[in-house]
Formats: sequence, C-alpha cells, structure tokens
Amino acid sequence: MDRLSFFSSPLFLGFDHFERLVDTLSKVDDSYPPYNIEQIGDDGFRITLALAGFRKESISITMDNNQLMIKGKQEADPNAVYLHRGIAARQFIKSFVLADNLEVIGAEFENGLLHINLHRIRNESNVKKIEISSPVEGVTLEG
Repeated sequence: MDRLSFFSSPLFLGFDHFERLVDTLSKVDDSYPPYNIEQIGDDGFRITLALAGFRKESISITMDNNQLMIKGKQEADPNAVYLHRGIAARQFIKSFVLADNLEVIGAEFENGLLHINLHRIRNESNVKKIEISSPVEGVTLEG
C-alpha cells in the first residue's frame, strides 16, 4: 500500500524533492558532531561544528542543490599503543538542508571549531502576469 504524503496534494505540484529530503533527514543520526546555529544580524547565519581532533585537511564541505554536506574522517595512529582508549577516531557526515535564498559565503576552521557562514539573499517580488490568448487554428503544443 502506498504511503500518503503531505506533498502528494495537487496543491504542491513539483515539490516531491522536498519529500525525499524529509525522508533522508528523518533517518539521520543527529548526535555527532555537536553543532550550533547562530543568527548574525538580519541576513546572516553561522553553523558551528565542534570537531576536536580533526585537521582542516580531513574535512570537506560540499553543496548539492540545497543540501550542505560536511564530511570528516579522522584516522588513528597505527603505531600508538593505548593503555586506555576513550577518544575514538571516527568519521562523520553532517547534512543541512538550506532554503533557496541562503548561500554559503565562507568557512573557517579554528581551535577545533568549524564555522560555516551563510547569507540570506533578498529577492524582489517575482510576480509575473500571464496573458491569456485565444487558440490559433493548426497550432499544437509539442513537448
């Protein structure tokens, strides 16, 4: 039996990609690494991730459509002999879905904290009037 979704309504034509994003986000373990989201001024935001033990070279940040992905890989020293090991070498993938009007303007890594700076783009109203014409004989729409 098919699952009925909020986005299956005919009023949300073309928004099926949001449903996939919601499904993806609902399956994500959100506990590591810890992060903050701050508002900076009227149009700025900052995402800060606590990445103690990571090097800048072991972290990557990518944007795919509206999805901001931060990946990190930490490798243990293979020659180390541990008497107690409480700090695990681990990897992570952290994902944030950004609104259409947000853009990443930069990232900084300092003292184990990764700061990703975002800016809201203010768009002017995009209202467009659609003219209604009479049908022309012999003209067909080809798709």
